[in-house]
Amino acid sequence: MISQRDALPIYFRLEGVLTVRDAKRHIPHAFVMPDDATRLDIHFVCEPAAAQGLDNMLTLSLFDAQGWRGARHRGGNRHDVWIEANAATPGYLPGPLPPGAWIVQIDAHRILPGAPLHYTLDIEIRTEISSGAPGGVTPDIGQAASGQVVRHAPGWFRGDLHSHTDHSDAGDRTVTQLIQAAHAVDLDFLFLTDHNTISPLAQVDALSSPDLLVAGGVELTTFWGHALVLGARRWIDWRFRPGDNVINRLAEEAYANGHLFIMAHPASGGDPYCTGCAWRFGEMMPGAARIIEIWNGVWAGDSNNELALALYYDWLNQGHRLVATAGSDTHSTADYAAGPGFNVIYAEELSEAALLRAIAAGHLYLSSGPRLTLEAQEQDGAVRRMGDIVTQPATVHVRWQACPEGAVLRVLANGQLLHQQAVEVEGSFLYTLTPVDANWLAAEVRDQAGALLAITNPIFFDEGA
Repeated sequence: MISQRDALPIYFRLEGVLTVRDAKRHIPHAFVMPDDATRLDIHFVCEPAAAQGLDNMLTLSLFDAQGWRGARHRGGNRHDVWIEANAATPGYLPGPLPPGAWIVQIDAHRILPGAPLHYTLDIEIRTEISSGAPGGVTPDIGQAASGQVVRHAPGWFRGDLHSHTDHSDAGDRTVTQLIQAAHAVDLDFLFLTDHNTISPLAQVDALSSPDLLVAGGVELTTFWGHALVLGARRWIDWRFRPGDNVINRLAEEAYANGHLFIMAHPASGGDPYCTGCAWRFGEMMPGAARIIEIWNGVWAGDSNNELALALYYDWLNQGHRLVATAGSDTHSTADYAAGPGFNVIYAEELSEAALLRAIAAGHLYLSSGPRLTLEAQEQDGAVRRMGDIVTQPATVHVRWQACPEGAVLRVLANGQLLHQQAVEVEGSFLYTLTPVDANWLAAEVRDQAGALLAITNPIFFDEGA
C-alpha cells in the first residue's frame, strides 16, 4: 500500500558490452529524473573484473539536469552510489534531485585485452506524491576559497599539497582520519585533493583548527596525466586529450583565478599499471605550467622522482622559471610514517591564500626531515629568497639543520655541481656569485645512498632584470 507521502520506486536497468577498444572513453547513459524524487540509487557491476593479471578499472561520473553531481575514482568492478537531500556516497554531492535529464557516465580508465566486458547499471529512484511544487535545485558547489587565518604571523609552515580520502581511492579512510594523520606528524597545513571531485571540500572550514589549516583543491585525473589545482572549489571538466591544448588553457585560468596548477608526478609509470599517471601532454612540456611536483611519495618510491627532478632541471636550463613542490599522495595512514617529502613554505600568515601566493613565488623547500634554506644577499644589502631573482653580485647563504649522519650537501648552478661536502647535523655554506655566473642555483641534501632528503627551490640570476 502506498503511503500519502511515498510513491512506488522507479526501477530500470541499462546494459552494455565494452572491449579494449573502449579504453580511455567516456560512455554516457541518460535517464530522466521525475518530479518529487527523494533518493537515487545506482548499482554498477562489470564482469570480468580482471584480465591479463590486472583489474579492469571503470568509474562513474554523475551529471544532473544542471551539471556535475559527483564522481568516485576508485577500483573494483562494483560501484554503489546513493544520493539524498542531506547525504550521499563519498565523492557525490547531497542535495535535492532536480527533475529532467540526468547522465550516469562510465569512465573507462582501463579495459584490458581479453574477453568482452559486460556491465549492468541498475537505477532506482524513490519519489513522493507530487505536491505540484517545482523540484529543488542542486546545491551551490562553487563556494569561495577559505578565508580562514590559522596563524597571523609570518613564518615557515610545513605541510602536504597532495592527499586522498574515501571521496576517491583511499579505501575507507575518511577526511577526519586523514586530518588525524596530519596532526600525528605535526603538519601545519593539508590540502584535500581527491581525484576529479570536490565533494569533500564542504568540510574544509569546519576541519581547520589552531594547529592545522585544512585547505581545498582537486587532482585533475585525466587518461593522459594528472595535475593538482589548489584553491579550486568548482569541478573541472577533465574529459579532454593531448593535442587539443585544453590543458594549457586550464592552467592559465587557474593562475588567473589565484589558484595553482601543479603538474603531478610527471615521470611516473603509466599504463597499464598506473592508468593515466604518466604525463603525456606534449603541448605542456612545460607549456603554461609554472609548478612541477618533483617529489611524489617517498623519494625511492614508484614515481620515478629522480627522473622528474632531472626533467625539472632540464626545463630550468631551457630558461623556464619553475617552482618545485612535493606531495605525499597519501592513500593510507601508513604513508606519512614512510617519510614522504613535505613542503616547507615561508608565508606571511598561515592561510590558504597566503600559502598559494608563497608557493607561486617559489618561497619553499622540500624535505623528508632536514631543514634547508637558501638566500642571496645582493651587494646593496637586499636579501633574496628561494624563487626570487638576483640582479647584482651576491653572497649566497645555504643553511641546514637536522641532517642525519653521513648526509651530503650538493650546491648546483645550472644543474652542474658547484660544491659538495659532507655535513654535520647543522651548518652553513657561503659562496659569491654574479648574474653572469649562472642562471639559477639550488641546494640538495642527500643521504649516504644518494637518496634526496631535502631540496631548495632555485634562486634565479638575471643581470638584465
